[in-house]
Amino acid sequence: MNYNVEVKTSLKKGMLNPEASTIEKALALLNYEVKDTKTINIIQFTLDAENEEAALAQVDEMCQKLLCNPVIHDYEINISGE
Repeated sequence: MNYNVEVKTSLKKGMLNPEASTIEKALALLNYEVKDTKTINIIQFTLDAENEEAALAQVDEMCQKLLCNPVIHDYEINISGE
């Protein structure tokens, strides 16, 4: 069965995030007051697996090996069947 997968990755709390800092500074220059800015990367793809549990296991392995660095990133997996 085909599954639509969405993986959201972000830096763990306490990690330096220069991209988010730059966004906050730029918005401040435009007179917008924002705090605790966070950047998130979203990866979407379709995966063929026997069932949702197998799909989740495969995607978790992908995250651990390639899609993020578990030492510095948090990740969230969303799966839906086609």
